[in-house]
This record gives sequence, structure tokens and C-alpha cells, in this order.
Amino acid sequence: MSAVARALARRFPREFVWGVATSAYQIEGATHEDGRGDSIWDEFCRRPGAIKDGSNGDRACDHYHRLDEDLDLIAGLGVRAYRFSMAWPRVQPQGAGAWNDKGFAFYERLVDGLLARGIAPYLTLYHWDLPQALQEKGGWMSRDTTVRFAEYASEVARRLGDRVASIATHNEPWVIAILGHEAGIFAPGLRSQKTAMQVAHHLLLSHGFALEALRSQGCRAPLGIVLNQAPIHAATDSPEDLAKAHLDDGLTIRWYMDALLHGRYPDDVLSFLGADAPHVLEGDMDAIRQPLDFLGINYYTRNVSGTGAPRDPVQSGKEVTDMGWEVFPRGLSELLTRLNKDYRLPPLYIMENGAAYRDRLVDGRVADADRTRYLQSHIAAMADALEAGVDLRGYFVWSLLDNFEWADGYSKRFGLVHVDYETQRRTLKDSAIWYRGLCGEHVGIHAPRVAGADAGG
Repeated sequence: MSAVARALARRFPREFVWGVATSAYQIEGATHEDGRGDSIWDEFCRRPGAIKDGSNGDRACDHYHRLDEDLDLIAGLGVRAYRFSMAWPRVQPQGAGAWNDKGFAFYERLVDGLLARGIAPYLTLYHWDLPQALQEKGGWMSRDTTVRFAEYASEVARRLGDRVASIATHNEPWVIAILGHEAGIFAPGLRSQKTAMQVAHHLLLSHGFALEALRSQGCRAPLGIVLNQAPIHAATDSPEDLAKAHLDDGLTIRWYMDALLHGRYPDDVLSFLGADAPHVLEGDMDAIRQPLDFLGINYYTRNVSGTGAPRDPVQSGKEVTDMGWEVFPRGLSELLTRLNKDYRLPPLYIMENGAAYRDRLVDGRVADADRTRYLQSHIAAMADALEAGVDLRGYFVWSLLDNFEWADGYSKRFGLVHVDYETQRRTLKDSAIWYRGLCGEHVGIHAPRVAGADAGG
């Protein structure tokens, strides 16, 4: 393997977890099979113009029918951890009431199949696919949905809690609230700051209720939540831009971190929101501030904030991915060390990190050197954070497979594995081969020494 992989592997402790990640709606398909109900993303995809290429998740990567093939694929990468999400409408089609045993059977096969291959299952309860039946009753704007979510979490714990390596409640509540309920570019496609902030509060409240429910079931798996975060840099040194960057930091980082770890929302953000601040009942913040066994962080790039026109990293001469996101690896170490300084943190995991590029399959090969460099630089940034004292326990590449990339449809490819959506053929990209080598180097470096292994023969 490359000297780069060996040098990187040496910078991580023996117990560090290397994995890959996916989410249910993006890969499973089978949206109308075995009793699965509609989700808000099924409904959103039916809106003309909502999805860039007019596609949907009806088939996606056909993971539902190719489970064993994909489990073998994960095992072949040499990782020892797989992060996946459960589709709530697959196991409880109406979001309340009857459970769907056929849906649960799929996830039981998934978890048992991972364990049989020596791979730890890291489960996320909610990765954006709310049952449409709940949306029709108010969705995350309704306080009742927080109660339904806790019931769902409790049933998952009852059925799978003894077999998973961890359970995360939500993936990226900021995205759910802001992109789905203020910007309107993600499901359910609403456009109201007041609605978005109430949703943000209810998501955090449902997280707290779910942790209480999981623990009441005697669930022994570590419990946490996954947040998308990035350092916020001011566009200029002007007082106006510095103030805007501080506010944006409050809206994206401190709003969630302060609530989860301090049991309060930041005063400056509440002042900014005014009448758009969420309605918070007595006891809500105590419920949100449940002990966390871990905190997941998703990182892709930094954010640059200012009062002028939005900054275009391409025009600034910066390297960008196919999403138009600046490649900024040192932002990851900056973020982690800042969080470590400002908060008393549980163990951290990087639950998503990766990049979309315009991959081409040529003669059975995808030569994605840009993605490999992206991974190398961000893994090095993680190592810097570790050496600075951050308690970082694991890293999951987003994503295992090319998949349905939400509002961008199938036009963006994040996968370590190329998917031909017509044939569903999977092909390891060069980045996957490199990552497999890194995982192997890590195992090799930390493998027990055998007496006489270095003797000549």
C-alpha cells in the first residue's frame, strides 16, 4: 500500500473505528414493497421541479433486494463498522399504531448479516424520511410527533437494541429544520423561519424523549445524535461581517450544542429570532439535555459568512467538489479543537465525510484521484485533532455507494463504489481501493506481534 496510507494509519490508536455510511431512502429502493408506507421524500419527489433530474428513490441502489451482495461489498473493503439508517415508514407505515414485521425483518437481516461478517452496526433512527401520514398531521411542527418518535425508538430498542454498536437519534437536525422548513429545498418543502425554528426545537425534544425511551428499555448500546457542523469564517474583517459570522455560528453550531450540552439556547440567537423563536415548555430543555454517550459530527467544508453577495469559491480560485463546496480539510481540525475547547464533550465520531466528483467508469475502472486526495487530507486533519487532545473514536466515509443525492437526484456521486443505475452493477473506485488499503494498514500496524515474525528465513 502507499506510504501515505501507512503514515496515516500510524497516527491513529488501535481501537479507532474505520467505517462507511449510507442512509435508507438514498439506497434502499423498494418504496412500495412489503408494507412500507410513504415518506415525506416520496411525496416531495412527486412535485414537479423539486428534484434536479426529476428522479426519486423508488429504486435507488436496489439495496433492499441486494442486501447480501452489499454486505459482502462492505466486508471486502476491510472496514469494521457500517453506519446505516432505518426507514421509519418501512417499520411503522403510519408513524403510529401497527408495526410492520416485514420491515423489521429486513433490518434484522441487515444487522445479523453485518455481525456475521465481523462488522459493527451503527444505527441511525431518523435520516429525514418521516412517514407522510405524520406530515399530514403537522409533521415536526406538531409536538405529538416527538412522542411518536420516542415510541418508535422504544420499539427499535426492543427488537434490535442488543445487537447494534450504537444508536443515533437524528441525522443533521439543522438540515431537516432549515433546508426542509425554511429554504424549502428539501422535504417537506416549507418556507418559514418561524416554522423552521419550532421544528428545530421539536427535533431536539424528540431526541431527548427518544434517549429516555431507549434507556427505559434497558438498551445498552451507546446513544447519541449526529450534527452537521462547519467553522464559520467571516468574509472580511469588517464589524458587520464578523457579527454576521458570529450569528450564523449561533444558528448552525451553538443552537444545537448549547441545547444538548448546556440545556439552553444561545441568547444572541433568541434575540435575533424575536417572535420567530420557538415555543418552549417548562421542562423541555431538561429533556433535551440527556446524557450523550457519543456525538456524531458530519463535516464537508467550511462556511464563509458576510453581509455582501455570497462568496463563490470557484471565482476565488479555490478547489471545489462537484457540489461546488470548497475543499478545506483544516476546517475539520479547527472545528473539532474548537468544540473540545468550548464544551465538555462525550466521545466524538466523524459520521460523514466525503466528496462528490464527476466520476467516469472507463474500462471497468473509476480513477477518482481527487476523492482519494480529499480523504487523505481530511483523515490527516482528524489525526491533527487527535494529537491536540480531541477524544475522537471513529471515521465513516460518506458514502459506501453512489446514490440518490436528495434534491440533486442521481446527478452527484459521493460513493466509494460506482453504481450503474441501469444494471445496478457495483464497481470499486480507486478511492475505495485506497481506503481498503488504509484499513488494512491500520489493522496490520496494530496487529499483535508474533514471536520470531521478523526473523529471516
